[in-house]
Amino acid sequence: MKNLLVAQSGGPSAAINATLCGVVEKGLADKNIDKVYGAQNGIIGILAERMVELNALLSNPQSLQLLCQTPSSALGSCRMKLSHWEESTFEFEKIISIFRKYNIGYFIYIGGNDSMDTVHKLSEYCRLRKINDICIMGAPKTIDNDLMETDHCPGFGSAAKYIATTFSEIACDCNVYALPAVTIVEVMGRDAGWLTASSVLGRINGDSAPDLIYLCEKPFSVDGFLRDVREKLGEKHAVVIAVSEGIKNEAGEYITDCLQDRTTDAFGHKILAGAAKYLEEIVRQEIGCKVRSVELNLMQRCASHVASAADIYESRLLGMAAADYAMAGGSGKMAAIKRISTKPYQFEIEFVEIEKIANQVKTVPLKWIHEQGNDVTQEMIDYLLPLIQGELPCTYENGVPVHFRLF
Repeated sequence: MKNLLVAQSGGPSAAINATLCGVVEKGLADKNIDKVYGAQNGIIGILAERMVELNALLSNPQSLQLLCQTPSSALGSCRMKLSHWEESTFEFEKIISIFRKYNIGYFIYIGGNDSMDTVHKLSEYCRLRKINDICIMGAPKTIDNDLMETDHCPGFGSAAKYIATTFSEIACDCNVYALPAVTIVEVMGRDAGWLTASSVLGRINGDSAPDLIYLCEKPFSVDGFLRDVREKLGEKHAVVIAVSEGIKNEAGEYITDCLQDRTTDAFGHKILAGAAKYLEEIVRQEIGCKVRSVELNLMQRCASHVASAADIYESRLLGMAAADYAMAGGSGKMAAIKRISTKPYQFEIEFVEIEKIANQVKTVPLKWIHEQGNDVTQEMIDYLLPLIQGELPCTYENGVPVHFRLF
């Protein structure tokens, strides 16, 4: 008998634990699996042998259900980039030796672009070294929705639901005053504007916000932005604006680069913040009305109290599918969602070669963005709507939600 190992990596979400549940469920149900291990803090935890045996901790449906409604990464996360084996085999040899020590035959890594880079490197190393008794699979996760080869990503639907809800509520707040005012809301998204685009769903029940939407896929012009704001202020007294944190100018530079030099993370990505604050100052100086900026920040990815039931359901299925595929001998792939139809919404799960996904970014199609670059189209709304449907039952104690803790 072999053991199954699962780990989580990258930014947390409201759905990543549902994927973990799916993996664990399959492992516990398979008579050929002895133990299901979880590695604390992703690949770093594997290298440090920080393993948690999950069999007893998640042996009952109540624990699994509570884990599904718990935001963030229950196993902990990391942002570590493996070296390429052509440069150094040390990390790979150590990982394989640890897998041997714990009799790991199947490894499922839940994460986004950078995590799929790890899956790609590990599975390629095993393939080239003819290590055929360890299967390595990717299970998708990212609120950014920027993974290639999948219609959408687990975690995105719940984040989109939170963003739509928040914009609707912001509109209610802003519209009570008669004085002209501008509210600029910064949404996560370094190189892909999917999350910012989801703000459009704040309008679907009759609210007006957001009035303007700027994604990072189209060059951002400060002059054009000011023109748009003045035009909206001519129509109404309260203007609410959604902007991607990664909006760039015509030269492809982040508009906040002029404020300070940005540091980078382990994968070389610039650490961004401040787009809304930057635009707040410009509106204050150039237009002179009341203006405020809001940065949604971490709330976008940890708001499990408003999670999408559709998102949690799909996330759990993808975890189950990835584990199933690995235990059947599959390796070097990622479980992905293929949309069959939008109305009615139907999908199926397929398995995609990991090299088609690792280190690539799926951006919003330009045809789904208005030519002026300040809004999105009906096609975007149709794409988004099925992903935010349904609400989960939430367990409360002492007036606040209860969360499951593995350690």
